[in-house]
Parts: sequence; C-alpha cells; structure tokens
Amino acid sequence: MLNGIFSVQSFIDIMQFFTLILCLYPIIGSFFWFWGALSYRFFKINKCDDWHRIAPEEQPFITIMIPAHNEEVMIEQTITYLFENLDYQNFEILIMNDGSTDHTSDIVHRLMKKYDRLRTVEIVKNKGKAHAFNIGMFFAKGDYILSNDADTIPEPEALMKYMNFFIHDQDMNTAAVTANMDVQNRTTMLGKSQTVEFSSIVGVIKRSQSAVNDSMYAYSGANTLYRKSSLIEVNGFRQDRATEDISVAWDQQVSGSVPRFAPNIIFHMNVPETVKDLFHQRKRWAQGGTEVWLTNLKPFLRHPFQRRFQMSMFIDSTLSIIWSFFFVITSLIFGFSIVSFLLQGEMHLLLQTLCMVCIVIAFELIAGTVQLVTALLLDHRGAKLKYLPFAPLYMLYYWMVNPLTVVTTFIPAVKTILGAGSGTWVSPTRRKFSESHNKKE
Repeated sequence: MLNGIFSVQSFIDIMQFFTLILCLYPIIGSFFWFWGALSYRFFKINKCDDWHRIAPEEQPFITIMIPAHNEEVMIEQTITYLFENLDYQNFEILIMNDGSTDHTSDIVHRLMKKYDRLRTVEIVKNKGKAHAFNIGMFFAKGDYILSNDADTIPEPEALMKYMNFFIHDQDMNTAAVTANMDVQNRTTMLGKSQTVEFSSIVGVIKRSQSAVNDSMYAYSGANTLYRKSSLIEVNGFRQDRATEDISVAWDQQVSGSVPRFAPNIIFHMNVPETVKDLFHQRKRWAQGGTEVWLTNLKPFLRHPFQRRFQMSMFIDSTLSIIWSFFFVITSLIFGFSIVSFLLQGEMHLLLQTLCMVCIVIAFELIAGTVQLVTALLLDHRGAKLKYLPFAPLYMLYYWMVNPLTVVTTFIPAVKTILGAGSGTWVSPTRRKFSESHNKKE
C-alpha cells in the first residue's frame, strides 16, 4: 500500500517538475541565448572578424547558385547587382530555372548575352529548391557554392569575407559558412517587426549555438557558402524536406563537419509583408524543424555519446516541440477556465488565474526584452536599436504563432518521414525595390 502511494506521489512530483520546466522554458531559453551570445562575443576564437583581401590570382572559384521558380520580378535586379557590385573577380552565376512558367527564362537568356559568366540550367518540372540544388552541384564549376535566393542581395565584400573562413589550415573541416540576414523591405509594420526578429534569431541564437560545440540548428538558406565536397559527402540536400537549409545543417554536423556563423557578413532579403504569407512561411519552417527532429530522434537516443556535439541542439529542439504542444493545450484549458469562471460567477478564481498568467507573461517579457536588446546591440553595433519599439509585435507573433505552427504541421512532418514528403515550392509574392529605396533604408 505504501509503495503504491509512494509511486503515485513520485509520479505527481515528477509531472509537477516537468510542468514547471515547461512553464519556465521561454524564460530559461531567453537567458541561455543571452549568455551564449555574450560567450560568442568575448570567448569565441577563430571568428574571422579581421578578414583580409585575397588577390585575384589567389581567389578560389565560386559558383553563385540561384534557384528560381517564377522570379521575373526580382531576378534581373539580383543578377545585375551581383555582377556589378561584388568585390570579387573569380566567380560565376548559375541560375537553376526550376520549371518557371513566367518570363524568368527569357530574362536570364537575355542577360547571358551581357554577362559571359552567367549560365542557366532549365529544369522542365518544378520539383523544389533542394532538387534544383542537387542538379546544380554537378554543373557548378566552383569548389565552393554560394546559395543565393533570387530576392537576396549580399554586401559587396561578402564573397571576400566568406572565403576567409576557408583558407586557413584550421578551416579544413569547415563545411559551410552562413551569413547574417537583414530585412530589405522595412516599409510595413511586419517588415519592421521581422527586423527585430531576425536580430533575435540570428544575432543571439546562432551566436549561442556557435559558441556551444560549434553547432548550428540551421543555415540561412537565402545566403550560405558551402564547400562543394562537403555537400557531396552528405549526398546533397534532402529533396523531400520542407526546409533544405535545416536538414543539410544537421546532416553535415552529424557527419563530423563544422558549420560557421559569420555575423560580419550581411545580406539583405525580402520578407513576407502580409500575415497570410508570414504564417505560410512559418508553417514551412516549423514543419522542416520537426522533420529534422524526427529524422534524428532514433540516432540520438541510441548513440548519445557519438552525437554529443549536437546534443544541445537536439535537447533544445525536443523541448521546443514539447513546449509547443504544452502551450496550445494549456491555452485551451485557460480559455475554458475563464469562460467557466464567468458563467459560474467565480470572480475570485477568475482574478487569481489572470494574476498568475500575468506574472508568468511579465517574466517572459522581461527575459525576451533582455534577449532582444542584447541582439540589437550586437548586430551592426547597435544600429538596429531604433526598431526596438516594434519588439512587442515580434513577441506577440513569434511566441504565439510559432507553437501553433509546430502543432499544426506535426502530422505532415510525420508523413514526410514516412515517405510522403515533397520539396515542391511556390515563390512568395515579390515586390521590386529601387536603389534609392535601398539606400534610404
């Protein structure tokens, strides 16, 4: 009898402990990223902050690969910028025209008459970005491949800075270097709030992951320089995944290669400007993250010591997925409880519940603000602090929509792992920006 009581009580205690951990997870996570970012800033070595120019005759050859599916709005502006503005001579641009049905192909072929280092591969049927990349790897002449989205503009010194991560003796195991993303279209509230968000994610989380065992949850798919041999070593990109940049980052690290984060390399990209497009993007990101977690679940559980250098990523991904379900379930319970208290006239219970929730939210906001301010101070030497007033919109959207997208895409992610995945893509709505607008921003 006593054993039975002890077992029940022990189970209750354990469940209460895990419930407390889940309640505090956003707060603990924010402070973990905060200290991780400071560790990167003050203790991380081999950051290549002091890069040097490489003479033209010594520059390794780079293939800039641009997967394009219906990119007639942006493709000419991007190609022209790359050829006219990059401070690097030894490169080519390879357009992977992935079954476009608009004028993308006509624009590229017209520009090929102007730029002799521009080539294209025409893929008849759209099968996704990963599929296009895998085909393009065997057409690429460079030993290094820069993935560059059709709406992405890297800074002029980007290639020169990138190569400084590959040319030293200690860089032989470097698989890829991912750059620091910045928002190009900041004319809307959503654009400004995502400027804060990308600083939080890129500026803090990737610094923290790099500071811990040189790990990284995901590359920036819009602009990352890969060592081609490292891509071939992991059989390229997984073509049935929702996010090829997350899956290849894990695959390369599990194989023993090292990812690098370069916060001093800036690229500018367009972000969704409507709530519908933003939610669609986050659903794809959430599904891709869950797919990677499911893919690596069994290997991590069976061989934790062999995967020890990626264990911090795996634990954080596990807690993030569990917390997402916890958040949705407890939010539903909270809503039903409030309605029940109102109908029954239990005003004291209503006030107690609201007070407890407000206390938790207040601590989460404090922790999130510390993380965001740290990120904004680290990125561009504090130049983005002016976007801090848009932080509440970021917190509201990211902290609420992220768990919702994880929960709603969990079943599709499971189906992908079981063999029903597809990497076919549809380009988001593009809006062209003038040079004067970019300079103003």
